[in-house]
Amino acid sequence: MQTIVGVLRGGASREHEVSLETGAAMLKHLPKDRFETHDIYIDKSGAWHDRGRPTSPDRVLRQLDAVLIGLHGEYGEDGEVQKLLERFGVPFAGAGSLGSYLAMHKILAKARAREAGLLTPDFHYIEHEAEAETVAREIIRTFNQPVIVKPVGWGSSIGISLAAGYAKVVEAVKNLFKQGAPSVLVEEFIRGREATAGVVENLRGEKFYSLPPVEIIPPPEAGYFAAQVKYNGETKEICPGNFSRVETEELKRAAKVMHRALGLRHYSRSDFIVSPRGVYYLETNTLPGLNAESLYPKSLAAVGVQLPEFLSHLVNLALAK
Repeated sequence: MQTIVGVLRGGASREHEVSLETGAAMLKHLPKDRFETHDIYIDKSGAWHDRGRPTSPDRVLRQLDAVLIGLHGEYGEDGEVQKLLERFGVPFAGAGSLGSYLAMHKILAKARAREAGLLTPDFHYIEHEAEAETVAREIIRTFNQPVIVKPVGWGSSIGISLAAGYAKVVEAVKNLFKQGAPSVLVEEFIRGREATAGVVENLRGEKFYSLPPVEIIPPPEAGYFAAQVKYNGETKEICPGNFSRVETEELKRAAKVMHRALGLRHYSRSDFIVSPRGVYYLETNTLPGLNAESLYPKSLAAVGVQLPEFLSHLVNLALAK
């Protein structure tokens, strides 16, 4: 008897299109001999569709044995859809509602990183647009320029910018609030090599299996792994990355530390900067992308794990809860 798996994709976030691709990869690679799939599309207004037909969460979720979440950004990774699935008692792969919220809220995630003894860039937190000018003056006084300006609660590097000088920092902060960011984080720009490291639970006999870190080399003109170069093929992604043995082990360790510190489940991917001063934690992705341009499948392939095996493993983890 086949297991009925619903794949959630789309959603009302700024990452709608990327989510469609992750969901499509899940639907394509779930082994057909083991699973019957429901393509559950959530449109930009939040309306649910089951295999092309309008539906409601309560109607479709009662038909499923398990759920894979292909959503990204708001509603997908902030704990909201997880609350819904928990309320209906549907097993699902990935972090629960609390872990998702903590990871998506960059300030709370950085606090957990510091409590766990990891390095993370110093920052200022701006809750209201009216604070922008006052905080910008403090930033110019205390941080080397440029600085990173990013929204709290968005993913895929959306809204992130590199700004130098009082006027540019104020402009970047106010632009994010105008775009609907709930709050803004301004942090020191750590110069170094960008890296990401994944964790999979209960794989190959290990409670927390470390995937090989990926080295991310964005084009020089970008300056960092910006949203516009994530999926256009201009960024070099080397797996395993060209890190020293010590750096590689620290990246793996830190990724597992954050997986546990945030209370995550099943799988995650954490981003870092490897600098002369050490390895700095940036943020954690609780639902890493799985499309052709995504980093997580590259890490899996590097250790001989193909997507059908990985997705089957996720369903098994969800059902074993």
